[in-house]
Order: sequence, then C-alpha cells, then structure tokens
Amino acid sequence: MDKSASNSNDYIVIKAKEDGVSVIGLTRGSDTRFHHSEKLDEGEVMIAQFTEHTSAIKIRGHAKISTAYGEVESEKKHD
Repeated sequence: MDKSASNSNDYIVIKAKEDGVSVIGLTRGSDTRFHHSEKLDEGEVMIAQFTEHTSAIKIRGHAKISTAYGEVESEKKHD
C-alpha cells in the first residue's frame, strides 16, 4: 500500500470550546507513552495527524473533534 495514500484521511481537527483543552499524542509500539502535548484556548483550532509515531490522540476538555468518520464533541470534566 502507498504510505501517502494510507495517511490521507488520518487527520483530525480539534476546536476548543473552552480554555485549557489538552491535546496529547501517544506513541506507537510495545510501550505506549506520551510524546507531545498542546493546550488550546477557546476558539483555537489544531489539525493533528496519526503517523508512524503517533497511534492515539487524547483530548481532555470541551472540544469539537472532526474526522473522516464524522464529528464528536468531548465533554467538560465534572467534579
């Protein structure tokens, strides 16, 4: 399979609906670890891609997430 074709739909768009939304990239392989994190404030948008190094992306906080498979909205943390 052509590597560029396999990654063409592996982007996600994250739009923060509140200040302080965390976006955390997790590594691929036998030991899953955090390898990158970003904080977004309300209204900020980040475009992220799954790669040979990134197998998962964790989003903490209220955000709208758009993928090739549809849209989902994460919820605020309730105490």
